[in-house]
Amino acid sequence: MSRFTVEVRVTPRPGLLDPEGKAVQHALGSLGYEGVVSTRVGKLIVVEMEADGEKEARARAEEMCRKLLANPVTQDFRIRVSAQAEGVDER
Repeated sequence: MSRFTVEVRVTPRPGLLDPEGKAVQHALGSLGYEGVVSTRVGKLIVVEMEADGEKEARARAEEMCRKLLANPVTQDFRIRVSAQAEGVDER
């Protein structure tokens, strides 16, 4: 088994209300940052896991997203999988 770092980016679906994103956009304007047209606020989840390969790590991460990490009705997710070097502990 190999160790993988999986980054899951969860964002609101386009076209749906994003109150937190609107609040950030308004605050940036209040601070003098002109030209900010839109902001969307999401979350980044980093999971370290052991798997037999990148394909298995990605499949497990997709299952985690569907069951817990993302709301499939209102959120989209993107997954990035990277192998950790042997003997490296990224903590």
